[in-house]
Amino acid sequence: MHRLRAQSISPPKANSWWFPIGICIALAALTWIVFGQTLWHDFINYDDPRYVYENTKITSGLSLSGIAWAFTHIHSMNWHPLTTISHMIDCQLYGLHPGWHHFTNVLLHTVAVILLFLALQQMTRAFWRSAFVAAVFAIHPLRVESVAWIAERKDVLSGVFFMLTLLAYVHYVRLPSVRRYLVVVFVSAFGLMSKPMLVTLPFVLLLLDYWPLDRMRGQLWRRVLEKIPLIALSAVSSIATFVAQKGAVGWTEELPILERINNAVVSYVLYIFQMLWPVRLAVFYPHPENRLPLWEIICSLLLLISISVVAIALRRQRPYLVTGWFWYLGMLVPVIGLVQVGWQGRADRYTYLPQIGLYIAVIWAAADLTALWRYQRTIASTAAMLAIGVLSWRAWAQTGYWHDSETLFRHALAVTKNNDVAENNLGIVFLRQGKLDDAISLLQAAVDLRPDNSPAHENLAKALLQNGEVEDALIHYQQLLKLQPDNIEVHNIVGTVLIQQGRLREGVEEWQKVLAIQPDNGNAMSNLAWVFATSPDDSLRDGRKAVQLAQDALRISGRRIPIIFRTLAAAYAENSEFSQAIQTAQQGIELANSQGNSSLATELQRNITLYQEQQPLRDPSLSHGNSEPHSE
Repeated sequence: MHRLRAQSISPPKANSWWFPIGICIALAALTWIVFGQTLWHDFINYDDPRYVYENTKITSGLSLSGIAWAFTHIHSMNWHPLTTISHMIDCQLYGLHPGWHHFTNVLLHTVAVILLFLALQQMTRAFWRSAFVAAVFAIHPLRVESVAWIAERKDVLSGVFFMLTLLAYVHYVRLPSVRRYLVVVFVSAFGLMSKPMLVTLPFVLLLLDYWPLDRMRGQLWRRVLEKIPLIALSAVSSIATFVAQKGAVGWTEELPILERINNAVVSYVLYIFQMLWPVRLAVFYPHPENRLPLWEIICSLLLLISISVVAIALRRQRPYLVTGWFWYLGMLVPVIGLVQVGWQGRADRYTYLPQIGLYIAVIWAAADLTALWRYQRTIASTAAMLAIGVLSWRAWAQTGYWHDSETLFRHALAVTKNNDVAENNLGIVFLRQGKLDDAISLLQAAVDLRPDNSPAHENLAKALLQNGEVEDALIHYQQLLKLQPDNIEVHNIVGTVLIQQGRLREGVEEWQKVLAIQPDNGNAMSNLAWVFATSPDDSLRDGRKAVQLAQDALRISGRRIPIIFRTLAAAYAENSEFSQAIQTAQQGIELANSQGNSSLATELQRNITLYQEQQPLRDPSLSHGNSEPHSE
């Protein structure tokens, strides 16, 4: 009887058609009041580069080839083609103006909020409770990361499809048909193609079958069989995600399973604490590894077990506790860290959809527990408005930290400990600002905190190189190559630095390693050809190899880079093919002039004079370093 009574609550009769519209408008306004400020925010130097502004596939905008690429390639260690396409559309419409990319995120979140209200209202017939759940979802400070971070487009986009799936499912339940079920399947598939975290959606629908849809009643296996197509989609998405992220889970092999389980247990409780007391939120929380106190693990585990037991024990009187609590537990499973991807211990963005279950459980329980209070409606309304006001204020303040990279990572360092990711990313900010001493200090701290932090080693090496500390820079580049032996870009850089230091043979070895990894790397080909053609060291020169490498580099470049003509001409001269050298140098002059590179054209003309005298070219800087290999 209690279940039926809870579902019978309806919106006020007067102007009933306008009440839902009014609530939707209010929810949209509330969302934009909190997150509208992001229209004046910048990109962030954490994930935004590879998701958007440094990814040429994205910045090229929308095209048929781009759409095909989105569906057939991995983007940022994920297969989420709809998210990728949404970024392409933004670049097509707005270019790289960050405010408009933020606009899309806020718009999608607004749509998700409204759809959540409509879905809950249709499922439960509890108008005001559904509105309050949607309002808390809209402006809780834990939502900030998902909405204010352009790279987290996948959260808000998948959120829209998640809510649409709920609405489509209610529509199907009311009047089952194959057509209506196919709508559920297709919308669910769109959600999985936005973010694979929605693999738990069939489980959520089973919970909704229990409450509020009341479809179980001895038909558990029938309801499970009904979800088989959705489970199959989730299985396919899980496999695709595993394949896409296999390069990012290497740290899992080093992180013992017990440490992952301990962190997962504690994270479940920390997310609840942050829901109730959302302070000291950060873009990145370092993984605690083996630093969690035993008492904290035991207390967290006992709390989770106790809440689960209470929810099950009260399943008849308070069925929403089962749905809400296990919604929360179940949806977090893919991201709770049992399979570790990255170095984070937990992340605010992971709570985007899972915590809806907790909102439902808490708000429905509070309404039932205060049902007999004399002034229940007044007290509940006041408490709800106060909660929305406080959460909005906290979310607005938290959103402000996402204004730019420096503000974001300064805040992260202020509210967390041992945060090598924040040290690294703030170091990048200072490096780009030319504050080399500050950058080196931060990046060195990041490396000290986590010696296997590859990005920190790379950025520290760049900073040291710019600061003239070449030997120290080489140490960190070489440490990076131990962590990433197939990093072609770093091999090329190390080769160049070694050549500039006069360590020709070591530099040549680095470029040869590049070609062993990627045989058609034109940069390494051109650099090696130059050394083999122009080195004053007789034992290093090899005209035949130089010609072959330079010809291949020219072919790969599409004959569009004039400096490679200079390299090929020098290679011909070293091979005593002076007429070919002159002809090639003249082609380089024409191309250099067409591109406005008069200095290179002048240099090539001097080389021609040398070749006319039947003399090969020698680069004296290769004797003592400080040379600049001629890359593409």
